[in-house]
Amino acid sequence: SFSEVAQATRQTRSPPPWEDQQGLFPNVFHPVSFLFLSRKGVAGCCAKTTTAPLDRVKILLQAHNHHYKHLGVFSTLCAVPKKEGYLGLYKGNGAMMIRIFPYGAIQFMAFDQYKKVIKKQLGISGHVHRLMAGSMAGITAVICTYPLDMVRVRLAFQVKGEHKYMGIIHAFKMIYTKEGGFSGFYRGLMPTVVGMAPYAGFSFFTFGTLKSIGLAQAPNLLGRPSLDNPDVLVLKTHVNLLCGGIAGAIAQTISYPLDVTRRRMQLGAVLPDSEKCLTMVQTLKYVYQQHGIRRGLYRGLSLNYIRCIPSQAVAFTTYELMKQFLHLN
Repeated sequence: SFSEVAQATRQTRSPPPWEDQQGLFPNVFHPVSFLFLSRKGVAGCCAKTTTAPLDRVKILLQAHNHHYKHLGVFSTLCAVPKKEGYLGLYKGNGAMMIRIFPYGAIQFMAFDQYKKVIKKQLGISGHVHRLMAGSMAGITAVICTYPLDMVRVRLAFQVKGEHKYMGIIHAFKMIYTKEGGFSGFYRGLMPTVVGMAPYAGFSFFTFGTLKSIGLAQAPNLLGRPSLDNPDVLVLKTHVNLLCGGIAGAIAQTISYPLDVTRRRMQLGAVLPDSEKCLTMVQTLKYVYQQHGIRRGLYRGLSLNYIRCIPSQAVAFTTYELMKQFLHLN
């Protein structure tokens, strides 16, 4: 049968030159491996660049910036260009681009490696090992790039005429000298890690599950032969985009209150009520008591749907296409 042939092929194949003999860890110095990781980073950059204005507006709304707190999502999108010019929609975008390239590369690389380690070393397979690998990959990427996310949020929250930070380097210097040195860059890490586990886990879990179900139930309708291996079925591009978008939407809904908590804690002394948002639990309680669920814990969620669905769709689709381009199926 097809599954028996595929299994025999996997068992007998020699590892490619960019992996070790056990096929567990990539040789990052090999040109093909470096190209693969770079493409994953590019996928993340492309996805985030298209939604940068939505990211900036979301941060303003999540932390109730006093210039825009009385406005809704679309009225804020219109108000920012009027008050700060169209480039105001891209505040913090430079730091985000610096961050998202290594973040995307680390996350996708770590997911592949964690998945292999969990399966080979722990003997766990199926949906569970995708969920575990996705969560661990997301946490790894967040910890590695968190200081850049902190700087990006500080820059994005600033409004024209009230600048505290003059740029990325100045923000790094100010946070380091005024907020406790290196530890100042990791304010809000706890809700980030707690939120990343369900976000990244359910994102990869949902995408992988939808992909498996789609190819099993309707292979002719939803699938096509892989470009690098005709014996392997992959999802058609438009189906990949749909599955990636659904995966992102579900993951965002589950983890969004923790995202609001993270942003408020990251802004720290920039907010007038920062002394009430020192810990994750304090921040969650404060936001709920002051603003409720819809206008507090889930404020800006509609923007996240608009932002994350195309973002995740593009990222997952690019990831799948690059696997075929580099003959990894």
